[in-house]
Amino acid sequence: MGQRVRDICMGVTAVKIFWTPNGNSGIFCHQYATVDRNVSEIKDKEHDVTLTRDDIIDARERIGDLVEKTPLIESEVAGTRVWLKCECLQTGGAFKLRGATNRLLQLSPEEREKGVVAFSSGNHARGVAIAAKRLGMRAVIVMPADAPQVKVDGTRAEGSEIVFYDRRTESREAIAGRIAGETGATVVPSFDDPAIVAGQGTAGLEIVEQFGGSPPRIVIPCGGGGLASGIALAVPEAEIVVVEPEGWDDMARSLELGKIVPVGPDAPNTFCDAIMTPRVSPITFGILRRRNAQAASVSDAEVEGAIRFAWSKHQLVVEPGAAVALAAVLAGKIPPLEDTVVVVSGGNVDPELHARITAQGA
Repeated sequence: MGQRVRDICMGVTAVKIFWTPNGNSGIFCHQYATVDRNVSEIKDKEHDVTLTRDDIIDARERIGDLVEKTPLIESEVAGTRVWLKCECLQTGGAFKLRGATNRLLQLSPEEREKGVVAFSSGNHARGVAIAAKRLGMRAVIVMPADAPQVKVDGTRAEGSEIVFYDRRTESREAIAGRIAGETGATVVPSFDDPAIVAGQGTAGLEIVEQFGGSPPRIVIPCGGGGLASGIALAVPEAEIVVVEPEGWDDMARSLELGKIVPVGPDAPNTFCDAIMTPRVSPITFGILRRRNAQAASVSDAEVEGAIRFAWSKHQLVVEPGAAVALAAVLAGKIPPLEDTVVVVSGGNVDPELHARITAQGA
């Protein structure tokens, strides 16, 4: 293990920490939109899409050098060695560039000419915006009106047009579908798409490569489940644990009940905006259910502790939604297990918020 400790980041492309200021669209939407479906319709859709580890491997070959190979760094929690997979150091500040790049590279020339439309609270938005800009495509992003300004600014800086919506009263899928119908643009969902899941899973292939095999457990932040399900496919021998904010733990409840259930209308406020997803998808739920994924939830206070830990111990800037997996491990909500890998999925946090949280532990 000692040699692996020394060499774990060998071959990792140089990365940057981002310090930023505060085919047919109608058919596509019918197949993949989930917010307005009832539970029985969703259950019937669970077996429509088949993804395998080979799809993850193909995605890795396709996206190649267009994404960074993010570091896997050693840490310690309560005397137990763990590893942090630092997707907060990915281009665009989050893992989302992986799936967005894989999806957009598979568009036909005709589809590229008409552009894309995506819906996101920020990280997927920026991932799609970056990928679209690189490919010379127009991108329209549907974002919640309460998205952090740092994510709005980052998305707009990539040249994308932004359309705002109210996440409590409006359907982002419906808005994106309407735009696609009017412009012919291709809808690029944030997680309910096989190409997106395959692209996110490339982070799991990197974990295996950097760790020197399959770790015993991987703990992953979960909103819609794209990252978690992709990693679950990529690393079939690892125990998978997904973590969500308290009150937004629809994946946990769905896995427990064996069917997709949405977040309740009285869900509490949380500053984990990146993973405030009202309903998980048939694709991601199906994969995680077949993998017998476990689940945990954390409070905002526990997330703040994880943000402070990442900064004080490793000088990593981590956004709230990306810190939930680390928060669950630190809070003891997941039993300690040597060599657990904890995914830190993004770093796009308002600088003032980050400064306020980290100062509390000074």
